[in-house]
Formats: sequence, C-alpha cells, structure tokens
Amino acid sequence: MPLKPDIERPEPERRRVGYALVGLGKLTAEELVPAARTSDHAYVAALVTSEPDKGVAFARVHDLTEGDVYTYEDFERLAEREDMEAVYIVLPNAQHREYVERAARMGKHVLCEKPLGMNAQDAQAMVDACREAGVLLMTAYRCQYTPQHWAARDAVQGGRLGAVKLLDAIHGQVEDDPEAWRLKRDLAGGGPLPDVGIYCLNTLRFVLGTEPEWVFAALHQPQGDERFREVEESLSFMLGFPGGIIANGLTSYGTHKTATLRVLGEEGTVLMDPAYTYQGLSLTISDGAGDFQPSLPDEDQFGLELDHFARCIREGQQPWTPGEEGVQDHRIMDAMYQSARTGQVVRLERVEGKDAFRGTPPQVPGREEG
Repeated sequence: MPLKPDIERPEPERRRVGYALVGLGKLTAEELVPAARTSDHAYVAALVTSEPDKGVAFARVHDLTEGDVYTYEDFERLAEREDMEAVYIVLPNAQHREYVERAARMGKHVLCEKPLGMNAQDAQAMVDACREAGVLLMTAYRCQYTPQHWAARDAVQGGRLGAVKLLDAIHGQVEDDPEAWRLKRDLAGGGPLPDVGIYCLNTLRFVLGTEPEWVFAALHQPQGDERFREVEESLSFMLGFPGGIIANGLTSYGTHKTATLRVLGEEGTVLMDPAYTYQGLSLTISDGAGDFQPSLPDEDQFGLELDHFARCIREGQQPWTPGEEGVQDHRIMDAMYQSARTGQVVRLERVEGKDAFRGTPPQVPGREEG
C-alpha cells in the first residue's frame, strides 16, 4: 500500500528527516540542496567533504554552521548527531560501498546515487551490510518517482497499448574531459553504461515491471582517443523479456545529448522525449483515439526521492527502489559486459513475479492510486 499522507505538509523541521550530504560536487550544489529546501519531509542537516574550507563556505551560504561540516576522516562523528538520520552518498562509484558500509555501521539509513556499486558483488555486499545493521538502503533512481514515468508505466501495464512487443531506449551525451572520473575504470566501473545507460536499463524494467531473461550486447572503444583509453565510448544492448518482448538500448559518451524511451504495442505507443532529464520531461501516448500528451506537474525529481525515503524511514517501510533494485541492474550490466566480451547471448537467472526487487510504492503527484 502507498505510504499514508501526513496531514501537515510540509512538516516542521523537528519532524523532518535530517540528511548528511556526502560529497559537495555539482549534483549536490545544483540539485540536492535546492531540492531539500522545498522538500516536505527532509532537510539538510550536515555536509561531508574532503575540503573543509569549501564545506564551511558552502554551509554559510545554505544556513548551516561550521559544526555541520565533516570531513571523510571524521565521518563517524555523524553517529553523534541524533538529528541526522540518513546519509545521501554522492561520490564516485568506487567509493559508494565504503561509505554505505560506514554509514550502516553508525546506524544511519542510506540513500546512494546510482549505480549502487561497481558490480553486482559490490552492490550485494552493501545490501547485506545495511540489512545486518538494521538500516534502510535506497538506490537513487529518480526516474522511478516522476509523474511522467508513472503515466508511461500505467499506459503500458494498464493495457492501453494492447500487447507490448518492442521497447527502445537511448541515452547519450558527449563527455569531452579526458580527466573526468567517469572515464577512469577504477573509479567508474565502466563508461556510459553505468552512468547514463543505466537509466535506459532501469526504466525499461520499471515500465514493464518484469525482469529480462537474456541479454546480448556490443561495445565500441575507439583507438587513439585519450578519453576512452579505459572505458567504452558506446554500448548497444538487447534484452529479452517474458512473453517475447524485446527491448533495445543505446548509450554513448560520443553523441549529441539524446534521452528517449519508446514503447510499441499492438494498439498504441508511448514516447518520452526527453525521458531522463532533470526537468522538461515530455510524454506522448498514441492509440486509436490519436495522440495524447497528459498534463502532468514537472516535479523536482530529487525532492521526490528525498521525501519518499524520509517517509519510509518514518513509516518503517521498504523504499520503492531499495538496494536490491540496484543489485539487479548490476547483474544485468555485468552480463552485458560479458556478452560484449564473448559475442554471445547471456542467459539471466529467471525472476518470477512483478516488481520483484521493489518495495513500497511512492506517492506520485497527479497520479490516482490503484
């Protein structure tokens, strides 16, 4: 069942869940802090950074104090902060496991940026650590919380398109800085696949609500381009879902910004373009009655995430995108890289049921429950 709404919105700060934001990069400064300011159930209680002076300056701008700034070395002092119940890990992929496990040992709930880890083994260890510590772990899959993505899912699963046959997802952009951490295998775990391609994979699974049975993939790593000495530039994958449904995905660090999702059924189609951007999502549903563009609120996706996790903490509920959801994407991505290496189809462990790895459904603005 969906989480029960609070009568009082937004909650006073003494009832909202305090987060420590771990990492003060662009995403934290431009998206997370503004999202928390408009959040109904969450607020920023602390900052963790490798640069104390930068952290103090950042804190003063955002109504925090010098005492709210911590370094990675004194991260465990957050255990003393009763007002800080959750941490949001916003670090390079290779550091996710360490800080999730450290937070769990302190008894803090953890919201972690995608991908959850570097591979499936890494991600499963994080799930196990949080389960053992009795804390919640949520993977930050913002696209599973927007009204637009839920409207697409409802159209697909509600039969509006008839029997679904094909899906197509593309997410590409140009990464032009050879020194970017996303291009370092030891920090990122891969190229565009675990960074932007994961949105394609995760959204395909989300709109169908089922899990793929096999995967086939190919990648390109150009010679002589300093950017791609360690990781792929582009990767193409195909997934086979139950019932003969086939999904195609494309992801690249060498293409003009593209972010689309298309679902093709016997009686209609869904098109999201753009499908994975922070703002301006666009959805068109086409069926026998023509093209329809639902009027849906352009919500702050990070605010929706923060609020959902805060409510789960308060209600003692499993998040909609728990750590297990992140592990499953890693299993599939690991299989994609295996397929690309061998040139063979890789069979995946069969998963029965709908939304097998997901928890409590979120409240989605503008969506009727049921």
